[in-house]
Amino acid sequence: MSTYGSFPGSRPRRLRTTPVMRRMVAETRLHPADLVLPAFVREGIGAPVEIGAMPGVFQHTRDSLRKAAVEAVEAGVSGIMLYGVPEEAKKDGLGTAGTDPDGILQVALRDVRAEVGDDLIIMSDLCLDEFTDHGHCGVLDEQGRVDNDATLERYAEMAQVQADAGAHVLGPSGMMDGQIGVVRDALDQTGHEDVAMLAYTAKYSSAFYGPFREAVGSSLKGDRKTYQQDPGNAREALRELALDLEEGADMVMVKPAGPYLDILARVAEAADVPVAAYQISGEYAMIEAAAERGWIDRDKAILESLLGIKRAGAQMILTYWATEVARQL
Repeated sequence: MSTYGSFPGSRPRRLRTTPVMRRMVAETRLHPADLVLPAFVREGIGAPVEIGAMPGVFQHTRDSLRKAAVEAVEAGVSGIMLYGVPEEAKKDGLGTAGTDPDGILQVALRDVRAEVGDDLIIMSDLCLDEFTDHGHCGVLDEQGRVDNDATLERYAEMAQVQADAGAHVLGPSGMMDGQIGVVRDALDQTGHEDVAMLAYTAKYSSAFYGPFREAVGSSLKGDRKTYQQDPGNAREALRELALDLEEGADMVMVKPAGPYLDILARVAEAADVPVAAYQISGEYAMIEAAAERGWIDRDKAILESLLGIKRAGAQMILTYWATEVARQL
């Protein structure tokens, strides 16, 4: 005869007996307001272009981007993070299309702001990589290395034009030393004190960025290991966090999310500002590919992956499934 029932205080299974019971005692819950939709807008196309390595994700036209923004609002998503994809001929060594008030990203920011106003938090990627002919996140010196301080001058210019175009939040993602402080100063000096900053605090040099490079038409040859964080380092992320907070970050982020849940948990424990995590293109592609082959249950895997990110400490999750998942919740 089993003696299990002799220990009435040691039966956690009682709290797993029915779906309603499990829902009632759940420690972590996803909500549409937790989600932010990354979106790409491409110059010079007449119809949305599906990204080969990210089935279901598109490079938008200006019109289809406006539609996607409205759908996100209707689903209850909190924000949209915009990336601009310029025509190849407009790329140069300084990424001037990124600071042109009529460049594709600035035009898209104005479009979305006009379409949804303040009903959606409009975030803008602040980086040069989409706009440079070499594909790096900054200006190169004579030796072909990224020049940190020259790049910061360009970021200050980008901050002003993106804020002028209507962004509520800027996301400096280039991992330059001092970028948060420089961008904050640029915003404050140009009357954009209310524009918030989402710091890419822990942005790792990751193999999982591959599909994103296709999405933005990256011209990169080589890698970004000299300015993105090494995957083997954890304490470094906390040093970056301290610097970003000191320089005025309003929110901080860990990217990628899934492979770095330990980093996310440590950052969430240490930060006194909202914490975001970015479920990046490679994470998306793996689940979609496995599901397409029938190896996993797609919908369950998506929700489980997002729940794990939320459980690790993210208050906001950037995910390409944002609108779809928000409709299900």
